[in-house]
Amino acid sequence: MKILLLSPCKSPESKKPRFLMIPQLSLHLIAGLTPPEHEVKIVEEEIEAINLDEECDLVGISCMTANAPRAYALSEEFRKRGKKVVLGGVHPTILPGEALRHADSVVIGEAEGVWEDVCRDAKAGRLQRRYHKPFPSLDGYIPVGSSRRKTKKRAFGVVPVMTTRGCPYHCEFCCVSDLYGRRIRHVPVKNVVQDICDSGGRFFLFLDDNIAGDPVYAKSLFEAITPLGIKWGGQASLSIVKNIDILRLARKSGCEALFFGVESVSKEQLARMRKSSKKLEEIEQSIRTVEDLGIFFHASMIFGFDTDTSDIFPETLAFLERNRISSATLNVLTPYPGTKIYSQFEEEQRLLTDDWRFFDHKTVVYTPKNMTPLELQAGRLWVLKEFTRFSSMMRRLFYHLDHPFYHLAMNIGHKRTSSIDLDAFPDVADSLFPLAAAGRKSHGVLIPPIRVADIIPKRMLIREEVR
Repeated sequence: MKILLLSPCKSPESKKPRFLMIPQLSLHLIAGLTPPEHEVKIVEEEIEAINLDEECDLVGISCMTANAPRAYALSEEFRKRGKKVVLGGVHPTILPGEALRHADSVVIGEAEGVWEDVCRDAKAGRLQRRYHKPFPSLDGYIPVGSSRRKTKKRAFGVVPVMTTRGCPYHCEFCCVSDLYGRRIRHVPVKNVVQDICDSGGRFFLFLDDNIAGDPVYAKSLFEAITPLGIKWGGQASLSIVKNIDILRLARKSGCEALFFGVESVSKEQLARMRKSSKKLEEIEQSIRTVEDLGIFFHASMIFGFDTDTSDIFPETLAFLERNRISSATLNVLTPYPGTKIYSQFEEEQRLLTDDWRFFDHKTVVYTPKNMTPLELQAGRLWVLKEFTRFSSMMRRLFYHLDHPFYHLAMNIGHKRTSSIDLDAFPDVADSLFPLAAAGRKSHGVLIPPIRVADIIPKRMLIREEVR
C-alpha cells in the first residue's frame, strides 16, 4: 500500500519565511510507526507543492486550527479522486465531528497505538471512522532515522526531536494538557540518544512544551547528550532559572537557544497567570541570567488579555528594547477551540468569526475588553514593525555578538513576516472589521483605504516616547 502523508500550509499563496518554520516531526513519527511493507511519502506544503494526482492508496493529513480549512479542501479533492483520507492533529482531535465531515476517518490524539490499526484496516478495506488511544506509552523506539533531514529546502538543517508530552498546567489559552494529559510522560533517555545518533544531524530542536518540566528527567537527558557534541534549542519555562544547575547543565550539553513564554508585561496579567515569575523585575533578572550563560533568549509575547489597554503596545516595545531582547514572537490572544478562553468568549458572545483560517496567533478573532479589535490588530503590527526596524535590529546586535547569526536570521525572518502581515492587513480588516473597512472613524481619522498609521494612537507613533 502506498501512503501519502501531508502537512498543509494555511494558504498556498502566502507561505511562511523558512527562517521561522518549526521543523515537522509528527509525520515522520507516523512514517516510523508504519509497518515496513507499506511505502510512505511525506510532503510539507510550506516547502513543496502537493500533487493531487499522486499515486497512493491512503492519504494522511495532519493539521492545526489555522490550516484546517486547507486540510479539509485537500481531503475532499483526494476523495473525489477515489482516495481514502485520514485526518489527525490538534484540530481534528478537538473537533473530530467536524473533521469527519471532510474525511473517511479521524485519528484522535496521538498516533502511537493506533496507526498500525489504521494501516491494517485501510489495507483490508474496513477503515473505521475514529481511532483513539488516550495517552499511550512512549517507551517504544520509533525508527525515524535521517528522514527528517531529507525534507527539501529545510532551513539550517535543524532536526526536530521530542522527549516529553503532557503539561501539569491548564492555561486558559492553551489546550496542551487536554491533548496530551496533565501528567508528563517521557521518552526513555536511551531512545532519545539513539534517535539523535540515527538522525545524523548536528543541530536539533526539542519540540517539548517545557524541556525542563521534569527536572530529574531533564538532568538525566542533558547528561546523556553532553558527550554527543550536538547543538540544540528548545522551549522552557522561566522557572528553569531557579534551578541554575539544570540551566548550566543544559548549556554544557549544547543548548544554544531557548524559547520562553514571557506572555505579558502587564502587572495585572502576570499576577493572574500561572507563572513562576510574577514580577517584571524577576523576569528581567531571568533574562540576564540566561544570556549570561551564553544561551540565546527568544521571548514570546501575547497581546489582547482582558487586562490590556492600548498602553500595552508601547510598554511591550519598551520592555523588549530595554532588555535588549534579540528576537521575539509577537502574538495576539487566540481563543482556540478546546481552550477555556474559547468557551468564555463564546459564552460572552465575543467571537467575531468561526473561520478557522484566522485562528493563527496574529489575527484578532474576538472583541477585546479595553480596545477595539482594529486597535488590537494594528497595535500588534506596530510593535512588530518597530521592533524589526533595521536600526533597532543593529542596535540590539551589539549585545548579541555571541550569536550574531541567530540574531540576524531571526530578525530578518520576523521583518519579512512584518511586511507580509502589513500587506494583508486591509484584507483582514475587510473580513473581520467591516465597519472600519467601510470608512469608520478611528481617533478622528477616516480610514479609506485602511492604513495602520491612521488607527494607532498618535503617541505610539513617536519612538522617543516608548524608550
